[in-house]
Amino acid sequence: MLPLLRVISDEKEHRFRDVVEKLASFFQLSELDRKELLPSGTAPVFDNRVGWAKTYLKKAGLLENNKRSILVITKNGKQILESRIEKITTSFLTQFSTFNQFRDGYSIGPIHVAKLSAAQSDSSDYTPEEILEKGYQDIRRALISDVTAQTQLLSSSAFEKLVVKLLVKMGYGGSEADAGQALGRSGDEGIDGIIKEDKLGLDVIYIQAKRWAEGNVVGRPEIQKFVGALAGQGAKKGIFITTSSFSKEASDYTPRNETKIVLIDGKKLANLMIDNNLGVSLERIYEVKKIDSDFFEGSF
Repeated sequence: MLPLLRVISDEKEHRFRDVVEKLASFFQLSELDRKELLPSGTAPVFDNRVGWAKTYLKKAGLLENNKRSILVITKNGKQILESRIEKITTSFLTQFSTFNQFRDGYSIGPIHVAKLSAAQSDSSDYTPEEILEKGYQDIRRALISDVTAQTQLLSSSAFEKLVVKLLVKMGYGGSEADAGQALGRSGDEGIDGIIKEDKLGLDVIYIQAKRWAEGNVVGRPEIQKFVGALAGQGAKKGIFITTSSFSKEASDYTPRNETKIVLIDGKKLANLMIDNNLGVSLERIYEVKKIDSDFFEGSF
């Protein structure tokens, strides 16, 4: 936040976008750094942080933002710079009553803003979006672990049925009844089943489903055996799904013919189940909204 205040220290009006570019130059950010997105992919991390730095400094009364996208330092902001402070943190800003009112004076549903702010570390100064997304990622990692553990407890036949349900939810196999009849019937040369690639059945995908406990790694020989089985059927496409993981040799293996193999390990399987709402239920939804500048510019 201190570099932002220094950029506008001349008391002139500064366009927010110009400030972002000057700060990017100050921190010597590469083009790759500038393109780094929040986990949600909704906005660049750097732009998001500058935006919240602007908001915090404004709420503390250290800058003004009375015109759209225009920043001007205030008298209090100048005084802070003249004090030769080395860093401005959220803890530092708590000396300003207007900032405290901003942080503590309202709630977002069951989440109180003060609790979110308290979770911030002065060493990193996460923005509210980053705090929410970090919390979301922590919850998702725990859920992935739980889903993986549950799939490993299934019987082989139950795991095959789970695979059917997942692939149908992802758009394969036509109806679940058709897919269920195809999967688990073949048992031919290491192939567990066949499923339609699309609802019209224009092409088929051969499936190998291994319900293995964690620690039992699927090696390259298993993948080569599956590729050989596909060749024996004259097939070009296959999916190898396991509840465990693949060795590096297995993951790096590429058939020399035209056969295409997709490997899905336990972690990826859990992610697909979560993304397709299989074996999980929705607990809560938070909507994160932002100001619609066009509405205020052209509607009155």
